[in-house]
Amino acid sequence: MATVVEKTGIKREKGWLYFLDKRGDVSRARMARGGGKAPKGREKVVRLGIEREEGFLYFIDKKGHVSKVKMKRSTAGRTTARKKPARRKTTARSRTTARRKPAKKTARKKTARRKTARKKPARKKAASRTTAKRRARR
Repeated sequence: MATVVEKTGIKREKGWLYFLDKRGDVSRARMARGGGKAPKGREKVVRLGIEREEGFLYFIDKKGHVSKVKMKRSTAGRTTARKKPARRKTTARSRTTARRKPAKKTARKKTARRKTARKKPARKKAASRTTAKRRARR
């Protein structure tokens, strides 16, 4: 449950994003799809100077007050070492049907290979006169 930090009673306008900036003041920025063209940038709405606590999320609630709520996973107590990713759980197979055993492979017998004499590459035949004439025409 959220707790109210400061009662401001801000009236929200459509197309604007309201947030608590670095200095602890309430600011607003134009939303990307807020409808219509508007000046870019941020505007300060109220100067408050709220000091933030670590592990809490600050927001502007429906009534326009600044509220805070404890984060589910705060950065306070985390170690720098990364944890191993969790192993995926395998789905349990039904044991109603018996599994088949894989067929055994028979070992191949090794046979002595004969050495063959290496063949020399074939010579190119000399081009005949007719093929030479055809090439010359092109």
